[in-house]
Amino acid sequence: MDERALAAVVADRAGLAKEEAADLIRGTLEEVGKQLSGGELRELALDLPEDLAGNLPPRHDGGAHPVPLDDFVHELSRRTGLKEDEVTRGVRVVLTTLSQTTDGAHLRHALSQLPAEYRELTTTAA
Repeated sequence: MDERALAAVVADRAGLAKEEAADLIRGTLEEVGKQLSGGELRELALDLPEDLAGNLPPRHDGGAHPVPLDDFVHELSRRTGLKEDEVTRGVRVVLTTLSQTTDGAHLRHALSQLPAEYRELTTTAA
């Protein structure tokens, strides 16, 4: 699924405009990527379609730097101008849809480096 198709799904399921959904997708991938170890970031980049992988931060050789989900949501809200409940709803759709349309094992493994709340987002209905 390319970025345009994902934005349409996120917009529909999260009740956002397509441009808001696209901003949220880019922000989600970048902010999740910043928290991952270099190895996990590389693996995730290989699993995503090229246009989505381009939203990940530059590759590095360091370890994981997880942040609490509340801080992640607050940063995305600040960055996108969306309300925190809109961000939470949108991130849930982004992560759930990606886990269903890519090799979900790579995404689940990447999310295992983050606090459990991130994985819980993908287990609740999107």
